[in-house]
Amino acid sequence: MKGIPRLRNIAISALCAVTAFGLLWPAGPRALAESDSDAGTQPLLSALEVDDLYDLVDGRIKYDDYLAQYESAAHPEREIVVEAAQYEAVHGDGFFVVEDYEGQEGASLVTGEQGQVDWTVDIPETGLYHISILYYPIEGKSSSIERMLLIDGEVPFREAAYLQFDRIWDNQHDEVKRDNRGNDLRPQQVEKPEWREAMFRDYEGYYEQPFQFYFTAGRHTISLVSSREPMVIRRLKLFRYEEPAPYAEVLERYRAEGLRETSGILVTVQGEDAVAKSSPTLYPQTERSTAAVTPYSPSKVRINTIGGYNWRIPGQWIEWEVDVPETGLYKLAFKAQQNFVRGIYSTRRLYVNGEIPFKEAERLAFKFKSGYRLDVVGDGEEAYLVKLNKGKNTIRLENTLGVFATHIREVEESLFNLNNMYRKILMITGASPDQFRDYRVHIQIPDLLDTFRFERDRLKRISDELRRLSGGSGNAEAMLKTMYHQLEELIEDPDTIPRRLIAFKVNTGGLGTWLLTAREMPLEIDELYVASPDVKFPKAGAGWLNELKHQILTFAYSFVIDYNTIGNVADEKSQRTITVWIGSGRDQANTLKQMIDETFTPQTGINVNLQLVQMQNLLPATLAGQGPDVAMQIANDIPVNYAMRNAAVDLTRFPDFGEVAKRFRPSALVPYTYEGGVYALPETQTFPMLFYRKDVLKELGLEVPQTWEDVANLLAVLNKNNMQFGLPLVITPSYPGENLPPNPLFSALLMQNGGEFYRDGGRVSGLDSPIAVETFKMWTEFYTDYGLEREFDFANRFRTGEMPIGIWDYTIYNQLTVFAPEIRGMWGFAPIPGTVQEDGTVRHDVTSTGVGTIMLKNAKDKEAAWEFMKWWTSADTQTKFGREMEALMGAAARYPTANIEALDSLPWPVLDYMSLKEQFEWVRGIPEVPGGYFTGRHLINAFYRVVVNGNNEPRETITEYVEYINDEIRTKRKEFGLPE
Repeated sequence: MKGIPRLRNIAISALCAVTAFGLLWPAGPRALAESDSDAGTQPLLSALEVDDLYDLVDGRIKYDDYLAQYESAAHPEREIVVEAAQYEAVHGDGFFVVEDYEGQEGASLVTGEQGQVDWTVDIPETGLYHISILYYPIEGKSSSIERMLLIDGEVPFREAAYLQFDRIWDNQHDEVKRDNRGNDLRPQQVEKPEWREAMFRDYEGYYEQPFQFYFTAGRHTISLVSSREPMVIRRLKLFRYEEPAPYAEVLERYRAEGLRETSGILVTVQGEDAVAKSSPTLYPQTERSTAAVTPYSPSKVRINTIGGYNWRIPGQWIEWEVDVPETGLYKLAFKAQQNFVRGIYSTRRLYVNGEIPFKEAERLAFKFKSGYRLDVVGDGEEAYLVKLNKGKNTIRLENTLGVFATHIREVEESLFNLNNMYRKILMITGASPDQFRDYRVHIQIPDLLDTFRFERDRLKRISDELRRLSGGSGNAEAMLKTMYHQLEELIEDPDTIPRRLIAFKVNTGGLGTWLLTAREMPLEIDELYVASPDVKFPKAGAGWLNELKHQILTFAYSFVIDYNTIGNVADEKSQRTITVWIGSGRDQANTLKQMIDETFTPQTGINVNLQLVQMQNLLPATLAGQGPDVAMQIANDIPVNYAMRNAAVDLTRFPDFGEVAKRFRPSALVPYTYEGGVYALPETQTFPMLFYRKDVLKELGLEVPQTWEDVANLLAVLNKNNMQFGLPLVITPSYPGENLPPNPLFSALLMQNGGEFYRDGGRVSGLDSPIAVETFKMWTEFYTDYGLEREFDFANRFRTGEMPIGIWDYTIYNQLTVFAPEIRGMWGFAPIPGTVQEDGTVRHDVTSTGVGTIMLKNAKDKEAAWEFMKWWTSADTQTKFGREMEALMGAAARYPTANIEALDSLPWPVLDYMSLKEQFEWVRGIPEVPGGYFTGRHLINAFYRVVVNGNNEPRETITEYVEYINDEIRTKRKEFGLPE
């Protein structure tokens, strides 16, 4: 399946990769010669030739089916080492050989974030082998490293296309810093890379044991295809992994080795003092709801725990260092809180000095309880003993799905199958079936009832098992019970399927939500205890008296503590101080304040009072003379509105504005430009992209549309199958007078056809031009002629497949990545369809939205405010803030920065980012003019008159409403003394 060609962008990216790696290794590494890249063989995969990796994964079986094919295969006790530097061939750029890298003797291979490397390996004996990799995570974009495995040019099973390898993170400083009000500051997370050997395993946690791969005796080619982030590889190893023995056997072995139980030793390690983590999201946290934690303060912010809701994703791990005075046997316990998951329990895998000590340590259960408790590593009656060596030892807990892995994996398969059936029913009945028509869908879809029976039985079995595991009925099984009961009713009375279709869709959506929450296994750790068997562990709770005291004190302090002010507060003696307002969440504000105190204030000597406020207060505060010097995260329409009223500063007055403006694409500055001045600096810039389901389009024999003519042809096929093409929502005002931007689809069509929103320098609307009138007609025909919907939940419909293609803001990419794991690898995004020009070229113009930073006219120290705005919008600051946001909240919170260089530094998968970059070249800005708020509002009014009221004269309708727009523009220009 081919989307819009991206070869030019791929070539540019490859050239950038060469330059970047050349700077990283100026001497020593051997650059691969041209002959190395060719190696005299036909490449199995080339980034320059393959636009879409879906075809490599499509049709691949899942791992459990793959393993079932070879259940009788041998497990040879062989160890085959593949030296990374002794590759057969590489395809792409950015590959280098380095000697003795970071203390690892011998030659290692540097692999970039794009391309492929092949190794030839001789297998002496047929059978199943595990594979491990010894790698070093060199500096990249701060996300997990991702690779696709090919064996003899093919992906062996679907999960092998998404292998992930962790980076290693730690606090930047050993000591927790405090602001000048005595509050602890969240430790910043930095990479602490080291050589690490990792097994090839399922990063989603659906399979507890590492992957096994079947090889026949003879010569084979093993390939790793880079999907994201660079890494250095020392070697691959094929071997047989031995599972840990049961505790009874391990204890017997300890006795045989002469190990003895220690006596009188108790070592306490604070949870927040972890020495390594797999993700920057696992930063130390603040627990203020109880007095049971250490350290504790009722009035000050104290860093005192780690984990919590951030530690919920399978595969995430936290590691602590424990120093014991003598070698021997010890027991372990954790002072932990698991008040997140009710009905099932959070599971962790225990590693001691890099190894799982015994079988039972693979599934440590942390059950639900309100408040902190003491969880002892043991069987409930007796604590397990582990061997620790004199000196420093490492204790690691890794998030795992444990006993729930198989059940959650089966529910995901069930959801995929049910969505597939829903899509088939939809093709027959449409989204709104006729209540009086007999569709006989169970006859037209022969496997429908059989699928329903199979999934009913499967969901009932899983529900019963979850009830058994949790010891009673709970939230974990409620959704499954609802779903299988409905399936039972549909099987008994299949003629009712069409009229129950909406309820069926709602329940499958609920099943998808259950799937997301069931995979989450949060756990918060306050303290870790290592003790001799004869020593009692400390109590976990604070006692009712201390808790009562805590509640009283925190209530009293709430009257005197200013929670709106973030971090350090400058005193009146500070010579240069500015006040900055931010309107986002407290996590974002805390991160920004920490960055200010660490870099901006030391570099410039300018103090910043950062305040977290509701931005609707900006206007009254400014009018009252109580506003800030700088306001952040301001919508596109505000800077020009303030500029008209002489309430904002023209940034072009600063001599270095021209250099600062080069950080952004010209389109990002358009909404902030007024009468030759620029009144804000862009923070974020977003725009629509075309999202599509690869599997559904392939099933229908469709390709990704490149032009609107292609869309018209595609709509015919979708309509025939009762599917929809998703266009940007037609948003109506939520309150009278709300400012609405012009619809993104109309704006894109207008720009692609060479139209404009305003003429004569913003004096009159351009929507009455022949081009604009034809564009309006084309826009409304999507709804009048093709019957497309105006309001819908795109993410859910895209997930089920009833809307397999649509145009949406590109930031939904991050949501879909997290929200819909069952369609991983089955969807993609590309530039939106374009309009063919007279010379045969295609324009893919889109318009953007975003937020910016504004300087208020009343700012006392405008130079200081300008220094802050320059610092905030710089590439380094935007990159750091973007990575911090992703570290705080995960991939769904990827920051859509407007800074060109910073956007390049965020951790997008390579091929997806190339699509994003290609669309970015076509982004256009919509100017803001006096009275321009009437444009979006009356565009919607004209749309509804044509589409909803059935007015068959779109040309006359839009022309009539343009008169209202022009009247308002003239009125406002006269009000502000502008030439009319």
